[in-house]
Amino acid sequence: AACGVTETRSTAQRIMAFPVLPPYTKCDLAIQDRFAQLDQGGKVMAEYIWVGGKGELRCKTKTLDAPPKSVDDLPIWNFDGSSTEQAPGEDSEVLLKPCAIYKDPFRPGSPNILVLCDCYKPDPDGPRGLGAPIPTNTRVYANQIMDKVASHEPWFGIEQEYTLFEPDKKTPYGWPKDGEPGPQGPYYCSIGT
Repeated sequence: AACGVTETRSTAQRIMAFPVLPPYTKCDLAIQDRFAQLDQGGKVMAEYIWVGGKGELRCKTKTLDAPPKSVDDLPIWNFDGSSTEQAPGEDSEVLLKPCAIYKDPFRPGSPNILVLCDCYKPDPDGPRGLGAPIPTNTRVYANQIMDKVASHEPWFGIEQEYTLFEPDKKTPYGWPKDGEPGPQGPYYCSIGT
């Protein structure tokens, strides 16, 4: 029991529930800005970013002596995959292969970069020490499909849906109070209905 509170949920219930975060102290942005303004001595912070075992973003920072000229100039790096649910504890090394570089918008005024990575099993006999992609590295398979259709021009779209509400904040705009409208045909994707 922490702080006099007794935990009655099972481990499975705690894992499945939304995480309860400890009471973090908010950092004053002026303090953060002071550290962001420190001279980096010509070094570059490369923020290696990958998708974790549950689809969440993970990252860690590698300090480089100079900005890379291309993604191929970046070193392969590793992490403990058992901590991210991407490898078993007895064989937990996972390798990060840089795939794309972007200027870091969160650390402006410096040559810092964001490095998007794919995750692989280590293989000392593989190219650059890389083995097979780990199971959660689905981007590799998506890239294989995209390579097969590279001669075509793919289209991607994003659908955004909005619902406006009456002032009561419960009834969708235009709906009868405490009721439902008729079938959606006349007003689905329509203007002014």
